[in-house]
Amino acid sequence: MNIVILAAGTGKRMRSALPKVLHRLAGRPLLAHVIDTARTLQPARIVVVVGHGADAVREAVAAPDIAFALQAEQLGTGHAVQQALPLIDPALPTLVLYGDVPLTKASTLKRLADAAVEGRYGILTVSLDDPDGYGRIVRDAGGYVTRIVEQKDATADELRIAEINTGIVVTPTAQLAMWLGALRNDNAQGEFYLTDVVEHAIEAGFDIVTTQPDEVWETLGVNSKAQLAELERIHQRNVSDELLAGGVTVIDPARLDVRGTLTCGRDVSIDVNCVFEGEVTLADGVTVGANCVLRDATIGSGTRIEPFTHIEGARVGANAVLGPYARLRPGAALGDQAHVGNFVEVKNATLGEGSKANHLTYIGDADIGARVNVGAGTITCNYDGANKFRTIIEDDVFVGSDTQLVAPVRVGRGVTIAAGTTVWKDVPEGTLVLNEKTQVTRDGYVRPVKKKS
Repeated sequence: MNIVILAAGTGKRMRSALPKVLHRLAGRPLLAHVIDTARTLQPARIVVVVGHGADAVREAVAAPDIAFALQAEQLGTGHAVQQALPLIDPALPTLVLYGDVPLTKASTLKRLADAAVEGRYGILTVSLDDPDGYGRIVRDAGGYVTRIVEQKDATADELRIAEINTGIVVTPTAQLAMWLGALRNDNAQGEFYLTDVVEHAIEAGFDIVTTQPDEVWETLGVNSKAQLAELERIHQRNVSDELLAGGVTVIDPARLDVRGTLTCGRDVSIDVNCVFEGEVTLADGVTVGANCVLRDATIGSGTRIEPFTHIEGARVGANAVLGPYARLRPGAALGDQAHVGNFVEVKNATLGEGSKANHLTYIGDADIGARVNVGAGTITCNYDGANKFRTIIEDDVFVGSDTQLVAPVRVGRGVTIAAGTTVWKDVPEGTLVLNEKTQVTRDGYVRPVKKKS
């Protein structure tokens, strides 16, 4: 089949300069969700009709399998589909989707496509308790669809109809150009409605078939920030339900945000207000404390992530302990049983098995071996204002508190660095390194006293 995705609207109610279809749900543009679903149907062609913010939309979703048609003036959905006709195969049926309706399931669309075989015209409908604002499906006494009437053009009797048009249709393509060309815009909106095509299909003797989705929320579109927020929570609850069904402990499904792909092993536990972005993998037995953010990260089995920890572009081994308030930046790689504690930042650096940096430390552009203890207040001075250099710390080194390591520098195996030392030269293994200082004690010192005002 062909798939045409309408994405040309301005989205005035969003009150934003950003094209409506580029507003994000689960961290990705609304339109990207629709395209992903379209791809699962393995169409012959996908055409996205752009208009408002066309360049930005093209740039956001451009791919080899996507063609774009321009609707320079937004004259209605029928007019929009008309712009795509030169890019689709007339011998194949065409599925019409909407760039601001992101949660429709592929199974629902496949069921519609299967119903509309052999030249039938298929319409996805849904029955609502409150159909206000939607076009109604008008049927005759035998239950056959006769037309679709938009709310602004409906009579009082038609407004009582609960079955509404979602806008998603499968249409024979060979006749579509003729039907679209026959559309009129003498309606309340002054637009050429795709919904009016159904009457031309009926007049031409085509069977009209309808199917309904598994869930009403599959058909919900985004026209305002409030609707966007509503769909975000629906999507996140669906994600939570999948995680729960897979055995993950989600402390509060209403307070979880997955903005990418989260893959979990057995006995994983996730506390409240955690955000997962990009590709995140949590192995067996990982626990994630409250208010953590993980982006493009791989976490080994049994690792404990304490609250308020931020991890981006990092790999962590098994049985490690992170946080609270730790930050792993891109290129961080921690070995098994490593500890990175509160207010410790690691960037483009490795910590070997069993190594620990538990307090108030910056480790950047460094290779740290196994069983190294990094004291509080330690800093790798990796940047000279123009270039970055690496610090090498071999196995079993003890780094005292308030140490500065001025890169490039290598500290040999088993070295002890005294507290308050600045290391700017390589240190041979098995030695003690310190900056000699003299401590002076003076008798009779009187501490200053603040004067009373």
